[in-house]
Amino acid sequence: MLPSTEFALLSRIATEQTTNRAPSLVAGVVRGDELVWSGGRGFVDDVPPTNDTQYRLGSITKSLTAALVMRLRDEGKLDLNDRVDAHLDDAKTEAFGRLTIAQLLAHTSGITSESPGEWWERSIGDTWEALAADLTPAELKLRAGKQFHYSNTGYGILGEIIARLRESTWLDALRDEVLTPLGMSRTTPHPEGVAAKGWAVHPFADVVLPEPTPDAGAMAPAGQLWSTVDDLARWTSFTAGFSGDVLHPDTVAEMRQAVAVDDGDVWAMGYGLGFQLVRQHGRSYAGHTGSMPGFVACSMVDQTSGTGALAMANTTAGVSILGVVIDLIRTADEREPALPEPWRPADIDLKLLELTGLWHWGPSPIHVKVLPNGWLDLAPVGAGRRSRFRPVGDDVWEGLDGYYAGETLRVERDTQGVPHHLNLATFIFTRTPYDPSAPIPGGVDEAGWRSATE
Repeated sequence: MLPSTEFALLSRIATEQTTNRAPSLVAGVVRGDELVWSGGRGFVDDVPPTNDTQYRLGSITKSLTAALVMRLRDEGKLDLNDRVDAHLDDAKTEAFGRLTIAQLLAHTSGITSESPGEWWERSIGDTWEALAADLTPAELKLRAGKQFHYSNTGYGILGEIIARLRESTWLDALRDEVLTPLGMSRTTPHPEGVAAKGWAVHPFADVVLPEPTPDAGAMAPAGQLWSTVDDLARWTSFTAGFSGDVLHPDTVAEMRQAVAVDDGDVWAMGYGLGFQLVRQHGRSYAGHTGSMPGFVACSMVDQTSGTGALAMANTTAGVSILGVVIDLIRTADEREPALPEPWRPADIDLKLLELTGLWHWGPSPIHVKVLPNGWLDLAPVGAGRRSRFRPVGDDVWEGLDGYYAGETLRVERDTQGVPHHLNLATFIFTRTPYDPSAPIPGGVDEAGWRSATE
């Protein structure tokens, strides 16, 4: 990046590290699948941190766990609407077996936020059997589906489902299916090589206290992992859809879609299927924050520009890690907006052209366009319902977003094979408003259109 941009980025993290007294702080900016800037401030064992210094990720681990669940879904080994007891069928799951996988992923299951017993983040973790035995009906705090209720415990359950279906451990599955394919060789369950120590900084004096970093046991899928700038940059690119062979970009986009909102009237924070969602300054971000005693971390992507950023610090509190990451993204985009790719003609089936142009839903005009990937875009002329569709069969399309997400669009042809009307979830779209030759529900007045109201 330009020297002036790099200085502005470095200034932001330097100010944060000094003002909020973090022993060390590292950060990076990502575009596409490339780390375009990185920097660090402070000291780790009296040496400045580097891109290869490990920090604990905390709850960013949840997004990686969610990726494993989505792989299982895409392989047909589970459905997101499956109940937990469809995959964990032992008697100890009676209290939470009726919860669904989707509810656990999106934190809408109502199960307790923290595992029963001692503060799990500072205690040696127990086995799955012990965790399951502790999850009595009293740990169901809210009606399932009632509202967003962040739950570390839910991701402990998801980790066990992964282990059962893979006939492995959560960690082995993660290493084999996510970390290794993405080249995240420095992302580990415990610190290896150069790693920052976790510290608590005294609120009223410049002194520090070491924090424990025990193994979380059955709760590991909620927050166990350690990583580096280089590795977390790869995961940030994954969040933006540069997902390699781990997941299809469409599945990653599905994970970024809002499922739950956690703050009422005007939502600024929400959650998808394993990703946190943030709305600030008219922009929408997806990723995850993380905190464990001694550490804070964050990885976010601007869903419009595609620019991502990450930051990690070895302090329990004080650093506004989400604010740092969003400021890095905004600084990069404002100072060096990414240039759009040059336009060029698309390689599409030219037969799709007969579906394009002006259609009408009743009297409302709609434009149908072919997208570069061969999908259809139904866009109202003015206000209205807009959705994209992908082909799923001959003259059959599936809605991808908006009001018509999941709905079926069928192209109905005349005896000459020419598209005559569209049937979208029972709504009839015609080339002219209320075409009397189309099967308009309720029929069309025989007198037709008139020049004055009668």
